[in-house]
Amino acid sequence: MADDVVVSLDLRRKNHADSARPSRGQLGERLKTLDLFCGAGGITEGFRQAGYTCLYGNDIMPEAIETFRFNHPGATADCRPIEQIDPSEIRSLLGLKRGELDVLVGGPPCQGFSINAPERFLADPRNKLFTHYARFLEEFEPKTFLFENVPGLFSIGDGNVYRLIVQIFGRLGYNVSSKILFSAHYGVPQERWRMILLGSRQGELAHPEPTHFASGRANFRGGGTMTFQLTEKDRPCLRPAVTVNQAIGDLPRLLRGEGAEVVGYTSEPHSEYARQLRNAESVTFNHFAAKLSRQNSERMKHVKPGGSWRDIPFDLLPKGMQRARRSDHTKRYGRLHPDQLAGTVMTKCDPHWGTVFLPDQDRTLTVREAARFQSFPDSYRFMGARVSQYEQVGNAVPVLMAKAIADQIKEHIQSEKLGIKRFK
Repeated sequence: MADDVVVSLDLRRKNHADSARPSRGQLGERLKTLDLFCGAGGITEGFRQAGYTCLYGNDIMPEAIETFRFNHPGATADCRPIEQIDPSEIRSLLGLKRGELDVLVGGPPCQGFSINAPERFLADPRNKLFTHYARFLEEFEPKTFLFENVPGLFSIGDGNVYRLIVQIFGRLGYNVSSKILFSAHYGVPQERWRMILLGSRQGELAHPEPTHFASGRANFRGGGTMTFQLTEKDRPCLRPAVTVNQAIGDLPRLLRGEGAEVVGYTSEPHSEYARQLRNAESVTFNHFAAKLSRQNSERMKHVKPGGSWRDIPFDLLPKGMQRARRSDHTKRYGRLHPDQLAGTVMTKCDPHWGTVFLPDQDRTLTVREAARFQSFPDSYRFMGARVSQYEQVGNAVPVLMAKAIADQIKEHIQSEKLGIKRFK
């Protein structure tokens, strides 16, 4: 592997700040957003790429706020529980009139909504965090909003939580539209579904149509009615899905225990996706290969690309997996297939929980490789301990899906402005 390239953090921060901050001529033209439960800033990055300016981001996780602040230096980064925040004080701080904000974005932590959670109770306090999102809606009266979460939101409490959220947003004066989007439909190389609620005070806001042909298993309520249903007739009209190899095949190859927080590229970009995400400064970040336990190293040898724990000899399986049915835990101890989509990027890079073995290297994903699957650009740097970096990446909304939504919202806002002018 080539020698690691060391870059001054201060210089890196300055360069990123200069590129992220709009010029004075752009300030009046760029739409303005606030990001609640912002995490590391996946939604804000997608909106930034679509030409928006984020004024404020809030999250309770210190490392995520550090990442958000570093990559979006023009925004006010607030690391406090949202329950303690007065939206009127934030509006005053930002100097915004009611109705002046273009988009309120974000979504509460999804663990309480997820169909994968061990227990899903309406009593879970995380399931009430949406009321604080509603407080910001009521105070700012933005032109539009984006509220995102997992598809499990649609089914928890037999749909009562979802219906309550839509009802509250409607009472605040918004036309609400709902869709469950598949990230791979927007050029994200990953099987990831997200519930997206869009709201507008003027007309109904449509969700972005797929730009890439991909299919995934929608094994949740609403999978057949609230998703875009593509058929083979759509394939010639759309771009092909981005594969694992196209997403990460150009990144420096590593042995277990190799890598660094700053590394230089060792090859040219080999796909349009790689070219799109490459850092112009010829370095990327957070590319370190973890070591594996002796047991997992031995297990990995038996898993073929696209395979899982079923490929591992019975006596090498963990005791719990020895009792599992062959139809259960389809992704555990999985090895990525180079010509397919990656599985859902999770908050832990642990083979016991998902598909994290590389197709052609005997190791697990680095943070950078996971970030590529989430369509973060290589210039985006994750702060904090490595375990926190994985969590930040896994919790994020894929950047390119957020950008597709941002483009759709921008078109809606601009068309509404033209419509108002037309009738004046």
